[in-house]
Amino acid sequence: MKNKTLLVIFVFAVCFIIPDIIIGQTYNKDIAPVIYQKCSTCHRPGEIGPMSFTNYEEVKNFSSSIKYATGIKYMPPWQPDPDYRHFLGENFLTDDEIDMIADWVDAGSPEGSEDPTPFPDFPDGSVLGEPDLVLKFSESYLHKGNNKDEYRYFVLPTGLTEDKTLKAIELRPGNPQIVHHALFFEDLTGQAARNDAKTSKYGFDGFGGFAGDDLESILTQKQYPGYVPGQKPIFYPEGLGQTLGAGSDLVIQMHYAPWPTDETDLTTVNIFFADEEEEIERSVVSHIMVPLPSVVNDLFIIDANRVEQFHGIWEVPEDISIMGISPHMHLLGQDWKVYLETPSGDSINLIKIPEWDFNWQGGYFFDRLIVAEKGSKVHAIATYDNTSENPNNPSDPPVTVSWGENTTDEMYYLPIAYIPYNEGDEDVFFVDSTTPTEEINESSNSIKLIAPNPATGLVNVGFDVSYGEALSINITDLSGAKVKSIKKQEFYNTGNHIVHFDSTNLLPGMYLITIEGKSQSISQKFVKQ
Repeated sequence: MKNKTLLVIFVFAVCFIIPDIIIGQTYNKDIAPVIYQKCSTCHRPGEIGPMSFTNYEEVKNFSSSIKYATGIKYMPPWQPDPDYRHFLGENFLTDDEIDMIADWVDAGSPEGSEDPTPFPDFPDGSVLGEPDLVLKFSESYLHKGNNKDEYRYFVLPTGLTEDKTLKAIELRPGNPQIVHHALFFEDLTGQAARNDAKTSKYGFDGFGGFAGDDLESILTQKQYPGYVPGQKPIFYPEGLGQTLGAGSDLVIQMHYAPWPTDETDLTTVNIFFADEEEEIERSVVSHIMVPLPSVVNDLFIIDANRVEQFHGIWEVPEDISIMGISPHMHLLGQDWKVYLETPSGDSINLIKIPEWDFNWQGGYFFDRLIVAEKGSKVHAIATYDNTSENPNNPSDPPVTVSWGENTTDEMYYLPIAYIPYNEGDEDVFFVDSTTPTEEINESSNSIKLIAPNPATGLVNVGFDVSYGEALSINITDLSGAKVKSIKKQEFYNTGNHIVHFDSTNLLPGMYLITIEGKSQSISQKFVKQ
C-alpha cells in the first residue's frame, strides 16, 4: 500500500536535489526513478517512443542501448545548455545520472531486492484535467510511409462567439508514434483556411509560417505554447493568460516523423480557459524577432559555401517580465545564443543552443520570471552553415538562401513571451520535477509551510511528489468546504513542483491547502491576514 503522506508542502524555499550517486546501484532503488521521470513520458505504450520502459524487464532488454544513447547525450532529447539557463520541463540527465546508468549496465543490470519503484499513474487522456473546449481534426490525415519528414498545417475553427482567456493548450495526437512536435497559432484573418481550400487533401504543406514569406505578416502571428512529446503543457499561473479571439481559427503546424509505412492521424486539441471568477491582470504577449535590417543590421542572405552569423537586437520598450522563448531556424541552423543586456550593462543569460537540431525544436519557459527594465536589449545571435560540410544542407551543391517557409529556405525567428512588469515579479519562480534551483529543499513526512504564513497576495505553494499521478489542489475552510480551486486533476510526476494562487480576495482567517490524488492525500493549515 502506498504511503499516504507522500507530499510535502512548503513555500518559496524549494529545490530539487539529486541523491549522491553510490556504488552498487540497482534498478528498483536507483535506476527506475530516473527512467520513469526522464524517459517513460515518451517510452510507454501509445507514445512516440519505439519501445516501452515501464518495468525492469523492458529496461533491461535495452540496457546497452540506453547506456549508449544516454552516454552520447542523444537521449533524452534536450537542446538548451543547462549550464547557461534553466527552464521548466528540463529533460536531460546529469553527468552523475549518466555515469550511474553506465555503472549499472556494466554491473550486469541488477534488479535489486528492494521493493520496486512504482510506475507513475500516467492519465490516459489529458494531463491537465477536464478541458473547456475540445477541437478535432475534421478527418483523418494520411502520412505517407516514405521515410521522409512532413510538415503540414491544419485549420481548426474554434467556434468562439466571444474572446476567451486561454490558460493552456494541449495536443493529444491521434497517432503518437508519428507526431514529432506541433506549433499553434491564432488566425483571425481566414488566411489559413483559404490556403487549405486550395488543396485537394486535408490541410496544406508548410515549413515556416502559414502567413507566407512576408516578414511583416509573420510579425502579426499570435503563437501559443507548442507541443513536444513527453513534455507537460504549461498552465499559466493565476491572473495570467493569452487571448483566443472570437471567430478565430486555431492553426496547427504538425511535424510528422519519417515512417516506413502509411499511417493515419486524427488529432485532438484540448483548450483550457480561465474560470469566470478569475481576474486576469496581465495578458501574455510575444515579441517576435525576425531578420529585418533594423534588427540584424544586414540583409538576411546566406551565401552558398559560407557560414554566416546574424546578431539581432531588440530594445525593450517598457518594463517587462519575460516568461519564455522559442528559437526557430531551419536545416542550415547551427546554434543560438540569446542574452539580456540591462541598462546598467549587466548581462543575463536567456538561452543557448550549442547544437541546433530542427527535429527537436520547442518552446522553453523559464524557471522564474526574468525582469527586463525599459531600455534593456535582447541580443540574439544565430549561426548558419551553408556549406557542403553541413550534412543537413537540403541543397547539393549549396545555393544562396534567404528568408522563406520552404525546406530549402531559412528562418531567423525568435518569439519572446512576456507580461508587463508588476512589483514583486522578481520573487515569482516556477519549479517542476526536473528543474534544479538554488534554493534549499526542506522535506519531511508532513506538510510544512515556511513562508509566507500568514499569507498575503500571490502565494507560491511548493510540494514534493514521491509517486506520479493526477492531483487536485484546493483551498478549503476548516470545515472542508471548498473556497478556491487551484488545480483540477492535473498530472504531477515524481519530484518538486510549485503552483500559485492569489490570496487577495480571501477573507482573513484560517484555511486549509489540500492536495489529493487516488493514492495520496494531505492538508496543511495556513492563515490569511
